[in-house]
Amino acid sequence: MTEHHTRHKVVVIGGGYAGTLAANHLRMRTDIDITLVNPRPNFVDRIRLHQFVAGTGDAMVDYSTLLGEGIQLVVDSATRIDTATRRVRLASGRALDYDHVIYAVGSTAAIPSVPGAAEFAFPIGEFESAQRLRAQLEELPLNVPVTVVGGGPTGIETAAELAEQGRTVTLVCGATLMPSLSAPGRRYVAKWLSRHGVAVFESDLVTEVRSDAIVFASGTVRPSALTIWTTGFGVPRLAAESGLRTDMLGRLLTDETLTSIDDDRIVATGDAAAPSGQPLRMSSQAAGALGAQAANTVLSHIAGTEPAVINLAIIGSCISLGRRVGIRQLARRDDTSVNVYIGGRMGARIKEVTCKIGLGKIRREARKPGSLIWPKGGPRPAQPTSATPVVAAA
Repeated sequence: MTEHHTRHKVVVIGGGYAGTLAANHLRMRTDIDITLVNPRPNFVDRIRLHQFVAGTGDAMVDYSTLLGEGIQLVVDSATRIDTATRRVRLASGRALDYDHVIYAVGSTAAIPSVPGAAEFAFPIGEFESAQRLRAQLEELPLNVPVTVVGGGPTGIETAAELAEQGRTVTLVCGATLMPSLSAPGRRYVAKWLSRHGVAVFESDLVTEVRSDAIVFASGTVRPSALTIWTTGFGVPRLAAESGLRTDMLGRLLTDETLTSIDDDRIVATGDAAAPSGQPLRMSSQAAGALGAQAANTVLSHIAGTEPAVINLAIIGSCISLGRRVGIRQLARRDDTSVNVYIGGRMGARIKEVTCKIGLGKIRREARKPGSLIWPKGGPRPAQPTSATPVVAAA
């Protein structure tokens, strides 16, 4: 009598850091058919988009160098997860049957509500918008004023790249410059920006964007031939439009194993996951571990065992200041900074190594599924909170 072996179909929606690593990690079992759905034919190395915009680096990577053998790449966009029939509907009209879904749609740039921002400001959070911004920059003379709105890592790194090229740059933070840095770390970044001619406005708010200027809340008008918007983010509405509960931003609500609170065949990861309504900080550092965690949860569901809860520590951050200087901020396992950082050329080298590690761990997972290790011990809620605000999809 021939033994019948059931194959399991897993569809991974989204081919960013978390989704691509999750797809590779699933290959720990040989009886899974893995399909990765992504709207672009190439991987976007998002942590290098500021370099791509400035013309100092590339941000596109061929999936053939990242995906393990046997993973099917489908270049398409998911429009609905039909939980009743267990099919993922695609924009092309195709549908993919699934036994399990890994929801890894990532994040997008938010549409600014500031008057004029949607018309005249250029976002940088996605490859297509970065392409438009790069083309616009290439047409601008070096001496015209450029404004970067947003005092987080993307805003700082973008302003630094452009200032290093000799551009006249204004950085508008809206609040504290990079608040996750320690006070000494912030002073270090501020001094570098000042030395390179960047005018930093910490407490000022942009209330209007014009084609050739920005307007502050005080009424002050500052010339700006090009305004780059790096603050705010959103997530695709696929979960809500599929009838799954999300948080107020649209991230899929899950338990602490990353399993959807509505459907245990759907597991979320990366920026679009809200475990216990408390998403982790956006970072490639978290994305890799969450990708492996999500894959492990699916593997546990297939095996009929209890999935492990999230156990991840985020320990600091790296910021590049142009091509020759950077800062590595050290932090405790709960992601709170300590008054210790590494700057200068060593900081730049650490940042570059960190960027390479982001892709390196995906490639290593393709060669040896299950090889990823990550820092553990970060705080998580003892149990999911019932008070988390949610929105039910229509």
